[in-house]
Amino acid sequence: MAFLRSLLPYFTFAAGYLVVAMLVENSYYQLIITLVLVWASFGLSWNMLSGYTGLISFGHASFFGLGAFATVLAQIHLGWSPWIMLPVSALIGALAGVLIGLPTFRLRGHYFALSMLAYPLAMSYVFQWLGKPEITIPRVLDHPALFLQFEDRRVYSVLALLLLTVIVVITRWIERTRFGMSLVAIKQNEAAAEAAGVDTLRWKLKAIAVSGAIAGAVGSFYAVVILVITPSSVFGMLVSAQALTVAMFGGVGTVWGPIIGATVLIPIAETLHAVIGSYLPGIQGVIYGLAIIILIIAAPEGVFWKGVDLIRRRRVPAAGTVPSGAGGVSRAASVEPAGGASPASRISDRIMLDVRGVSKRFGGLRAVRNVSFQVRKGEILGIIGPNGAGKTTLFNLLNGFQKPDQGQVLLHGSDLAGCRPHFACRAGIGRTFQVMRPFKRWSVANNVKVGAYVRAASEEEARAIAREAVAQVGLSAISDRPASALTTKQLRLLELARAIAGRPEILLLDETLAGLGSEEAKEVVAVIRTLAATGLTILIIEHTMQAMVQLVDRFIVLDHGQLLTEGLPEAIVKDPRVIEAYLGAKWAAHA
Repeated sequence: MAFLRSLLPYFTFAAGYLVVAMLVENSYYQLIITLVLVWASFGLSWNMLSGYTGLISFGHASFFGLGAFATVLAQIHLGWSPWIMLPVSALIGALAGVLIGLPTFRLRGHYFALSMLAYPLAMSYVFQWLGKPEITIPRVLDHPALFLQFEDRRVYSVLALLLLTVIVVITRWIERTRFGMSLVAIKQNEAAAEAAGVDTLRWKLKAIAVSGAIAGAVGSFYAVVILVITPSSVFGMLVSAQALTVAMFGGVGTVWGPIIGATVLIPIAETLHAVIGSYLPGIQGVIYGLAIIILIIAAPEGVFWKGVDLIRRRRVPAAGTVPSGAGGVSRAASVEPAGGASPASRISDRIMLDVRGVSKRFGGLRAVRNVSFQVRKGEILGIIGPNGAGKTTLFNLLNGFQKPDQGQVLLHGSDLAGCRPHFACRAGIGRTFQVMRPFKRWSVANNVKVGAYVRAASEEEARAIAREAVAQVGLSAISDRPASALTTKQLRLLELARAIAGRPEILLLDETLAGLGSEEAKEVVAVIRTLAATGLTILIIEHTMQAMVQLVDRFIVLDHGQLLTEGLPEAIVKDPRVIEAYLGAKWAAHA
């Protein structure tokens, strides 16, 4: 029922649009009404990949053009009806998406965008070389409806609206599932998504397959509506630009974005093209260019998100306004032994993590040099050292963000060295980051739910795990608040909650106290102690030594990528080598 209620605004729009389409009799305006729906559908196809994952594609004309040419050529050479070719073109688009995605997803940023642009340009030249500069769908006089040919052009508007409705339903369903949540997590922070257990490559391949399928079906329908296609009309740069522009104008990452963009831009561009196109060739491109310029200035994320942000500013209290009891444990939390229990009762003799001789080189820089150590179950291990000592690089080697040049990372005897972060997460290693990586547009609950997917078998179970994790860090009172409205302390606790939602056995905390005041740091330390008391094994990098010596059971000290020493806190803070390399004379004077 909730899913159907979420579609009511769209069904209201569709009913109103259908009434308008039925009242218009002018054939040219009927064509514009149909094209608005076609480009909205194509914009949703682009949105499925680029809007939800953030990977900007300039090459969606590849899938669109393949669907269009496949439909026309199948009717000419095989006598196949476009009714058959609509799903076949979708399959062609999906297959093309996977084949394009496999090599191209290795790239990032503008390299990905430019490489995607190469595919439709290459296909355009291929079809011209094959002798297809222009092809026309043959007219069918006997039972033309069987070949999607109708005298009343309003039928095409109805069919286009049905196609758009199917795409909207699919998109809304994906948005509400693990599929959509994973895609948006990738967009907002791919590293955080990987650390939370999201197999980013697998989900991106699924996204481009669905996106290609939608684009292929839309291209197939477009060919029937236009009747005549050329390589430039279906593979040209303007085709991909239209999909991108209508989505960006309306708002990326939402169903309504492409619909809003197409409804506003397509009638303006098509009308100007018809009226002054003979005097100003390419006026459509000018319109789309101006739309992008205006968008960048007035609403960088699109019309839809601009409206959402305006509404949220009125509804959401200021970030510093925290409901009673929200944001962690009491400010009066006292400093107790690590985990609130004696190390002897909390730490077992079982070796949880065994790191053997790991090394990592970046060109001529040896960031980590032959580091070995062991961590017992239930232990809180502090990793300290001066800036550039290799602490974060060591964390990256432990949970798969970087592959060691040599060495082993043994968890329960299995070597995780070189595995991808989502695999390390599933194996039992959770992670927070030195630079906070929240999914800003999501609520606290949804941020944490992404971390729960690695263990949950269903949406209900994921929500239950997320609620439990949010409660553990004391954020239940603000679980519906968007992450963009949180304080630094709340964001640190949010990252803790997302990490423990994956139910790890080992938790890697990278400067969790960074940016916090002394009282806020005490609250977060108290939460970490509570987690340790449950038997969780914790490795923490931190520069706040006053908190660290009261929190950890044992230290290891790195200097220039090497293991300088290891031992109990009281011994480490008095070690001359540690004082010289890291703590300094001021600390020694107060030790």
